[in-house]
Amino acid sequence: MTMKVMIQIPCLNEAATLPILWPHLPAVLPGVDIIETVVVDDGSRDGTADVARRLGATHIVRMTSRRGLAHAFKAGMETCLRHGADIIVNIDADNQYRGEDIAALIQPIVTGSADIVIGDRQVGSQRGFSRGKRLLQRFGSWVVRSLSGIDVPDAASGFRAYCRDAALKTHVFSSYTYTHETLIEAGRKNLTVASVPIRTNPPLRTSRLFKSTLVYVLRSAKTILQTYIVYTPLRVLALCSALAFLPGAALTGRFLYYYATSEGQTGYIQSLVVGIGLVMISVFVLLFGIIADLARVNRTLMEDMLYILRSTPAPPAAGVELGPVLLSQAARDDRGRPAIRGGRRAHVREV
Repeated sequence: MTMKVMIQIPCLNEAATLPILWPHLPAVLPGVDIIETVVVDDGSRDGTADVARRLGATHIVRMTSRRGLAHAFKAGMETCLRHGADIIVNIDADNQYRGEDIAALIQPIVTGSADIVIGDRQVGSQRGFSRGKRLLQRFGSWVVRSLSGIDVPDAASGFRAYCRDAALKTHVFSSYTYTHETLIEAGRKNLTVASVPIRTNPPLRTSRLFKSTLVYVLRSAKTILQTYIVYTPLRVLALCSALAFLPGAALTGRFLYYYATSEGQTGYIQSLVVGIGLVMISVFVLLFGIIADLARVNRTLMEDMLYILRSTPAPPAAGVELGPVLLSQAARDDRGRPAIRGGRRAHVREV
């Protein structure tokens, strides 16, 4: 059976760094027959797509405007699945990760011992990470580990590999980052996740994902909370309901106690009003939780149907001979001819 690995590279204005990364991408991998590359250009304005074409990228996905890292990741995954990838490797274009480590990254998937593999940057020993950043990274990984049930030491790492089945089951809702969300989803879907130690290169530029550490922490916390609510709405809302019900019941009980022991003469009517209000709020929150859980069940059924549709190859139309792939204008040179590098066409898709 032919094994096909596709390496996807999300890019945002990476015309300068992409040529530095490219020579380190493997041309041969143990147990792999075909290696292809997918460059996802997230609305770059520096000619990143043209650079990728000159470097010999197999597929180029061009966003007409900037949509965010999560959208670029999702577009790359869909492209890889559409072209029959058995293993999908995601690596950043800023040369933070070493392409030579891809062989070790995919090994647990090749041997069948994991569905998803995360590259562990071993942040504790990284000199480029400040002490505060190390603590935040460890805390974030602990939160994701607690919510997902997956023991991953570096949850924020973008250097990761997916088997085809795991990629078909992965759905990204966030528009900011995919790293934490996909791990929580993997835990809820009982996918096997492994980690392998990887090496990193010195940074060539500052991160474009966030303007400051505080912004990154707040937006990541928002994504983690939203993802957890999506997959466990009843648990979260039941907890919120209990937080409102317990003080409400206590205040209502306080009023009833003084009412019973003071022969009906009491000045604690405020406790009754606030207590009943909190109890009513808790009931409504619990009802919302039940409705949200029903919606979760419906979404799960729809995801199962989508999984079946995406994993079932479409039969060829009877009596129709498939011709050559039509290239968009972006895939043609200045004279209108198809852009061919290294004797092959560069498949370009605009989204």
